[in-house]
Amino acid sequence: MTSLTRGANSPIDTATTTVEVTGARQGTVDLFVFQLGADLKVRRDADLVFFNNPSTPEGAVTLAGGQVTLSLGTVPAAIDTLAVAVALDENVPGSLAQVPGLAVTVTQTGGTSFEIPAEGLTTERSAVLLEVYRRNGSWKVRNRSAGWSGGLDSLVTEHGVTVDETPAQTPAPTQAAELVRTAGAAGTSATVDGDGVRTVPGEATLSLVKREKLHLQKREVAKVLLTKGASNPVGRVVLVMDNTGSMSKRYRSGEVKRIIERMVPVATQLDSDGNLEAYAYAQRFVKLPDVTVADADTWVNTYVHLHGRHGDIDFDAIGGTNNEIPIMEEIIGTLDRTAAVPTLVLFFTDGGFHAKAQITTLMRTASALPAFWQFIGIGKSSFGVLEKLDNLTGRLVDNAGFFAVENVDTLSDAALYELLLSEYPDWLRAARQARVLG
Repeated sequence: MTSLTRGANSPIDTATTTVEVTGARQGTVDLFVFQLGADLKVRRDADLVFFNNPSTPEGAVTLAGGQVTLSLGTVPAAIDTLAVAVALDENVPGSLAQVPGLAVTVTQTGGTSFEIPAEGLTTERSAVLLEVYRRNGSWKVRNRSAGWSGGLDSLVTEHGVTVDETPAQTPAPTQAAELVRTAGAAGTSATVDGDGVRTVPGEATLSLVKREKLHLQKREVAKVLLTKGASNPVGRVVLVMDNTGSMSKRYRSGEVKRIIERMVPVATQLDSDGNLEAYAYAQRFVKLPDVTVADADTWVNTYVHLHGRHGDIDFDAIGGTNNEIPIMEEIIGTLDRTAAVPTLVLFFTDGGFHAKAQITTLMRTASALPAFWQFIGIGKSSFGVLEKLDNLTGRLVDNAGFFAVENVDTLSDAALYELLLSEYPDWLRAARQARVLG
């Protein structure tokens, strides 16, 4: 095997070539391949191959099981360079220089094999490790080992991939995207891959970068569910957000927007249509339009407000102090035991819940209905009866969980989804045994 140092190059033939990156692991270090023209830009977003778009439209580059296969003889004439790149997941600290054994191995059928070590990296969080490029009608490989401290966004922007929320061009339909569109047209809500990750209609409209981030979050949700023995428990997800004056700092800082954005992956995995039902509550409550994958960013900018009229919703009309009874009664009224649709209620609040007797009665009544209530306390206030839900007697099943966190932004996706979903699978089993769920 021939080793190429940084900047070194060597000819290769056009036989089928495989590329493997040691040290790359989905969710930690992710692997990408760009098809680039003479300007070192992609022609369209579909020229980027990664786990959520595993093949170029022409099939010259494919990714399966962490291995890239290059059929150089079928690379379109407009493509001059294939760039093999890696990027650290945004939840992983540090740089690529701290990834042990980061390197590329190039293997040709019947030809010379090459080892391409990652060299000279310091603060980079994304990098092109290898280039396979045309020169005078032939193909060559080069150890590039050059990157960007800005991470994935810098990597894809440099190569002309759309980063904003709505792609500038509609990518050519990959097989996975076409399956999603076909499923949506037929009325089916989602497709599910071998790891239990659901893809819902609307995801195909996102830019590749947004899809990549969403996929990583969905995988963390799926991981918790599979670990807890609750694979694909599709039903309904309802979000309730505290809209009282004491939450004003969290609204101003954008924390509430970010919380809701991080609940969307939960809905894609657990809600039958992938949408997140949403309510804002204070002294009274208001039902908001559903949050969808495709419009989540627009939604949070339209509906995450404490005051004023936004999107035809008068947020001042619901008051500024907390009264949980009306919103809890509303949600209980939507639950149908005969339909037995498992419902997860994600209830965010920064305190209150002083009507102990009424809330206790409601939770006992709700224990016979197909819903699990996950209460999330934000901050350090007193959360009253919520802190005693685990010991609440007189319920058919344990139908509620509670945890508190000073700032949700401090939790990684893995930690947040573990806290949110750790008790839900237990409730599913108990509810089935008690015939709350069919």
